[in-house]
Amino acid sequence: MRLVCDMSRRQLIADLGSQAPVILPSLLLCDFGRLADEVARLEDAGVRALHLDVMDGHFVPNMTYGLTIVEALRRLTDLPLDVHLMISNPADYLSQYYEAGSDAITIHVEATSQPRALLQQIRDLGAAAGLALNPDTPIESIEECLDLCDLVLVMSVNAGFGGQAFNPVALDKLKHVASRVGDEVLLEVDGGVNAQTIAQCAEAGAQLFVAGSAIFGSENYRQSVAALRERASANIRT
Repeated sequence: MRLVCDMSRRQLIADLGSQAPVILPSLLLCDFGRLADEVARLEDAGVRALHLDVMDGHFVPNMTYGLTIVEALRRLTDLPLDVHLMISNPADYLSQYYEAGSDAITIHVEATSQPRALLQQIRDLGAAAGLALNPDTPIESIEECLDLCDLVLVMSVNAGFGGQAFNPVALDKLKHVASRVGDEVLLEVDGGVNAQTIAQCAEAGAQLFVAGSAIFGSENYRQSVAALRERASANIRT
């Protein structure tokens, strides 16, 4: 059983915040047949954490991976694992994902009628607690939960659907949340983040940037990560 440590949760958020902008590769697009090699390439590229998209085929129409991949990655790397649960009934799985090795666990506000209770449960386990919302979900839906969030994940595409264009409504939501929280809450953006959109996201207040094809569609991960970080750094709020 993993040791519950509130300080480790707080330290994770402090460390990522101090390193912003942080580019988080979404492993959804990596080569799972060569997972160890992919992780090694990402570590060599200087990434600070990994983003894992867990989809159940119910809350979202697609299915990806689950606990076994989180466990495998935990054995492969010491990098923080940022686990994004796009699943129904997340309350039934929080402890399992924490035990599997998750450092941060993000749930969707659309997936539960009790987001505050689940955020507190994630914190009590010892992980950083994240709350995500889709582009069409009103920002008011998370207002009463911000005090229990270690991070807020603003989706710039609908969760679970591929090939969507970046929705600029995410920029307004990032700006709104940035005006409401302090340095202890990290702002993350996911969906369509690339060389063309990352500067706007940074300017709107994002500190964590989930990128998939912008990294894995490249032959040189180090070059791609550095280019994204450079574009974000030039525009990030201070």
